Amino acid sequence: MTVKEIYEGAWLFDEGGVKFFLLEGSERAVLIDSGMQTHDARTLAEKITSLPISLINTHADGDHLGSIQQFESFYMHPAECPNFYRQGRQGKIDPVWDGDVIDLGGRPLKIIHTPGHTPGSIAILDVNARRIFTGDPVQDGRIFMFGPMRDLHSYIHSVNRLISLSESFDVIYPSHGSETADPKDLPKFKEAAENILSNKAAGKTEDMWGNKITAYDMGFATFLCDA
Repeated sequence: MTVKEIYEGAWLFDEGGVKFFLLEGSERAVLIDSGMQTHDARTLAEKITSLPISLINTHADGDHLGSIQQFESFYMHPAECPNFYRQGRQGKIDPVWDGDVIDLGGRPLKIIHTPGHTPGSIAILDVNARRIFTGDPVQDGRIFMFGPMRDLHSYIHSVNRLISLSESFDVIYPSHGSETADPKDLPKFKEAAENILSNKAAGKTEDMWGNKITAYDMGFATFLCDA
């Protein structure tokens, strides 16, 4: 586990493939996701901040929920309920909606609904710092778009939304791949998804966890889609 401050009042926790984050305001702090192999993210965060800590889930895939049992409740978009509860998980969801603002005390965090990777995926914009945490849809690793609840059409709309808001942020922090992504690269992700849908992209059939999928290596990222 690597832990470091990435800018003022913001820390990155890197498990080596899965990342989660801690943001601190003047009144409280939040974890953005809580790891995969990590089961004590709150305890780790308490070594950094003495403020009350809440949890925001970018979405409910299992590799982002490793320490969710440490929280009595947590922020999540309600469209993510099927993804969360089908795993047999329990917990009280504090719903967040597109456009909601969570104020940590002088640090407003704006919620942006970005369905596609999952129905309730969200990005979290650290408004004053001009940084955005996007979860899985924008990264230079493998973008999972196969199986139930993944949808490339929704994904394209969500990337378009991020493009329309890109003047509000200078740096993207994804949950996988390299530490940061450049907002100027967002149109590449939109174009890639459009080319996959229109059969203009060349894919390779692979087996993943017993599923036949098609992997589209776009050079800057690989989209893993239904066969």
